[in-house]
Amino acid sequence: MKGMSVARRACLAALAAVIALPRLALAQDPRTSQAQKVARDWLALADKLDASATWKAAGARFQNAIDEKRWATLLKREREARGAVLQRTAAVTTFKSELPALPKGGSYAIVRFRTSFAKQPTSEEDITLEQGPDAAWRVIGYVIR
Repeated sequence: MKGMSVARRACLAALAAVIALPRLALAQDPRTSQAQKVARDWLALADKLDASATWKAAGARFQNAIDEKRWATLLKREREARGAVLQRTAAVTTFKSELPALPKGGSYAIVRFRTSFAKQPTSEEDITLEQGPDAAWRVIGYVIR
């Protein structure tokens, strides 16, 4: 930086700050890490095919939408068809106050994972979560593509 003008250094520093700001803002949102942790913990149970534990850990909307026995059948069928999880990476987490078929004004998160299964190496898993009045995030939906 020796020989660089003060104005040029200031301009470069400002540009670097503008580029870094969106990343810092995203990384500092505590909801992101909270929602991702709940989603990962829930998926760890699903990876073990522990339908009972995933159903009990899910939110009331999930439990009201599907009974535990039906959920066990679906989880086993869908996950065994894909094989073991080889790799899973959180791709994006979005927050919304409304989603189709859910009450407006809620606090919802969708965590999308890029997942590699043994028999389906290119997949996406979407975990939909709802934040309850106790501020806890709970899984209310799970889709594999």
